[in-house]
Amino acid sequence: SKEGVKRHKCRVIQLTYDPKGPITKTLFLVGKGVTYDTGGADVKAGGHMAGMHRDKCGAAAVAGFFQVLTKLRPKNIKVYGAMAMVRNSIGSECYVSDEIIKSRAGVRVRVGNTDAEGRMAMADLLCEFKEMALSEVNPHIFTIATLTGHACVAVGDGYSIIIDNGPARSSATSQIVQRAGDRIGDPFEVSTLRREDYDFVRGPSEYEDVLQCNNEPSSRTPRGHQMPAAFLIKASGLDKHGVDSTRPLCYSHIDIAASSGPYPGVPSGAPIAALTQAFVPF
Repeated sequence: SKEGVKRHKCRVIQLTYDPKGPITKTLFLVGKGVTYDTGGADVKAGGHMAGMHRDKCGAAAVAGFFQVLTKLRPKNIKVYGAMAMVRNSIGSECYVSDEIIKSRAGVRVRVGNTDAEGRMAMADLLCEFKEMALSEVNPHIFTIATLTGHACVAVGDGYSIIIDNGPARSSATSQIVQRAGDRIGDPFEVSTLRREDYDFVRGPSEYEDVLQCNNEPSSRTPRGHQMPAAFLIKASGLDKHGVDSTRPLCYSHIDIAASSGPYPGVPSGAPIAALTQAFVPF
């Protein structure tokens, strides 16, 4: 339905920081940039739509991180950014539950709730970065998003959540970012992916490979902020690059729903400070 309004059309904004000299670390940042989230066909009712122009804070964090790179000009680190800019609108052409959509990775995704649009917007960009990461030096991929209400219930206001896949967990990425956040006042809690999260997103029928979401809000869903990370891994094909694969790839998902700042009020800029402290030499 957004395609009927020119200014609502979706876009991908790509950014690259590639300094001269040897590279020892490559970061890939995918940011959720939902410019306004009505919930789509599964509309946000009862006043829950107010403030949803702030559902682009993940993409804004990617842009903010690149602003830091522009000012500090660090050496030895290359960074790719992708901002998934889209409006989750209501209309005759909006996507609906029960649709099956094939991802860039060739994974058949059954839609369970149109208000879980952020993971849909990021999955193909995550897949593209997965493909690029295979030819880069010491890569680490991140998704950054105001993704779930469950994150707010789980950790409370002011805290980001970071979740590692197997290779990133082996590298203690979550703990590195958490310690960096503690040092600079950008606090994190660490969550863990479990087999139940992958079981949850397994397609319930022969027609799909994965389930995007159940039919309930994440805040009423057990493990409601961990399960989307499992979905992103499966939908993007990152599950083929786990610890036991021939080409493991580090991936961490950051949910900033609870840390992006109060509405109304000033956005916090999370997790720019923590990521800078953790990965940018200065």
